[in-house]
Amino acid sequence: MATTLGKKAKDILTAFSLLGLLAVCAPINAVKAETPSSQSAVQNVASLSEHCALVEHFEDAAREMQAKADEQKKLLEQYEEMRLYGWQSHNLKSRTAALIRKYEQAARSNMEEAASHRQMAQ
Repeated sequence: MATTLGKKAKDILTAFSLLGLLAVCAPINAVKAETPSSQSAVQNVASLSEHCALVEHFEDAAREMQAKADEQKKLLEQYEEMRLYGWQSHNLKSRTAALIRKYEQAARSNMEEAASHRQMAQ
């Protein structure tokens, strides 16, 4: 019985270690799709086709950010279902919630840019 209990403790420790590693190594890419060079390019856009291309670009970026937010939401649901205790639990949940907020804000921002360029194209 002692070996079974030790094996369970080892499995739980391994699971927590992997979750911690996943949280630390989660990519925090550039949340916003704009760079300084793309901002100056946006100011110089004049033709309809260029506005349409920018609409597609910003919509793609918004979909990518929303997909990342959805992925983080699934992870958060898994963390909520697990019986995690202590600071590691709080840390995993708060970091994941922060990533969700960042990705959703980036998606909203990109959709606003797309809407702006769609209006300019019309």
